[in-house]
Amino acid sequence: METLTAASVPKLRAGVRLTFDHVRDTHVLLFPEGVLVPNSTAAAVLELCDGATPVSGIVTSLRGRYQGVQESDVLAVLARFGQRRVLEWT
Repeated sequence: METLTAASVPKLRAGVRLTFDHVRDTHVLLFPEGVLVPNSTAAAVLELCDGATPVSGIVTSLRGRYQGVQESDVLAVLARFGQRRVLEWT
């Protein structure tokens, strides 16, 4: 996996979809091999992974909605989803 930086641009891999499950009342990440149920923090990050916005822009957007957002925390969330092969970088 490549080294992630503030300039990295994440996006969901082909076949991966973040959606809201009304039965579970939570976001779910659907992919060919299964389903992940991200916590609300991870879901907020994943919603911004559009393949056009760099990590720095994601952090800025999250800081507008939440207090205490740290770039290192966002990078850690993205790295974990990258390891699970649901994210890629453009």
